[in-house]
Amino acid sequence: MSVNPVAASPVPVVIPARPPRIVRIAKWMLRASRQQPLGTIGAVVVFVFLVAATVPGLVAPYDPDKVGVGARLEGSSWSHVMGTDSIGRDVFSRIIWGARLSVLIGFGSVLVGTTVGTAIGLVSGYAGGLADTLIQRFVDALMTFPGLILALVLVTVWGQGVPQLVLAIAILIIPGATRIVRGATLAEKNNQYIDAARVLGASHHRILFRHILPNVSAPIIVIVSVMVGVAILIEAALSFLGLGVPPPTSSWGQMLSIEGRTYMLQQPWLAIWPGLAISLVVLGLNLVGDALRDLLDPKLRLR
Repeated sequence: MSVNPVAASPVPVVIPARPPRIVRIAKWMLRASRQQPLGTIGAVVVFVFLVAATVPGLVAPYDPDKVGVGARLEGSSWSHVMGTDSIGRDVFSRIIWGARLSVLIGFGSVLVGTTVGTAIGLVSGYAGGLADTLIQRFVDALMTFPGLILALVLVTVWGQGVPQLVLAIAILIIPGATRIVRGATLAEKNNQYIDAARVLGASHHRILFRHILPNVSAPIIVIVSVMVGVAILIEAALSFLGLGVPPPTSSWGQMLSIEGRTYMLQQPWLAIWPGLAISLVVLGLNLVGDALRDLLDPKLRLR
């Protein structure tokens, strides 16, 4: 009995080529924008805010500290979109340059606070026992102080400046980040893959940073996206009270305090524009945080 070699030959399996990473990212962003339209709007607001903060010299039409670029307390016009302040400085330029300060302090303080809080939460949740009890009692003691009051005390003691503000706001973020990461660590450390890693001889350091940390990264991302808005609000509040970055550095809270409060009745736009900038940025960051929470949480994603 003869066998046809053509019929007996195996059928070649064609494996489709994997699309480039940029195409996969674009498809994920498109799918996420359809699922989370409010998050997309927030992301656009945050993106515009970041671009203005990154290259303020290309966006702002005037030097923010230059006096006399227009008439005093001039209203909105083609040459000065948001008018001028009491000494003739362009308000729009000061809003743009104030965004750079907000980005520096907001993201810097959240980066420091979240990094320290994540490390403490990982150690506390993984170690357990007496170490966990002592760490959590310290966190409880830190959380008993009202956030703004504690920031006022720290800035008053350390003095005014960007590093002092970053460190003071970071201390306010550490307790919340510690609590969230500790809770996620407690849920992860009892899974079977952690037991398997211990049986294979993995060190505590490897288990923490190779197995547990990647699996608790979703709440950390949400913490960062939400707490940046909180940090910007705290910086604006401290600047409003006169404890932020000293003049003539452009700051939204400082604009509300000095110009906005003094000339509110004569020129209300001096208070409206910086307040609107703060509100839009914080709203955009909160929308992005909510969208990331829904996308990264498996239970909410399935729902």
